[in-house]
Amino acid sequence: MEIAYINIFVSDLRKAVNFYQQTLGLSLITAEPDFGYAAFEAGPVKLGLAVPQPNEQQLIGGHSGIGLAVADLDDCYRSLLALEVIFTMEPTRQPWGGYMAILEDPDGNSFYLDQASEMTG
Repeated sequence: MEIAYINIFVSDLRKAVNFYQQTLGLSLITAEPDFGYAAFEAGPVKLGLAVPQPNEQQLIGGHSGIGLAVADLDDCYRSLLALEVIFTMEPTRQPWGGYMAILEDPDGNSFYLDQASEMTG
């Protein structure tokens, strides 16, 4: 078994697709507004966006636990700040040796943003 995709729950698929595609630069595989789903290339694991059912709105927002790797964190951080991306933690050296920041999408889903060369394991 291996992880094939991870879904993030969003309130507005069109707005979320725009953020992940235009702002973060991920390559869109498919967007199916009628089904409330979109998928992006994100390395070996696909990143899906899903609109939850009305009784599942609590799935939107909060820390996703997902780490996104970039080659140069400082450069990416400056670029995303210029696009008005919200960061809840600026690039910070971690006690375990990594170098990371935390960003949010328009729904308040947050992600680690790690410098790939600093990642362990």
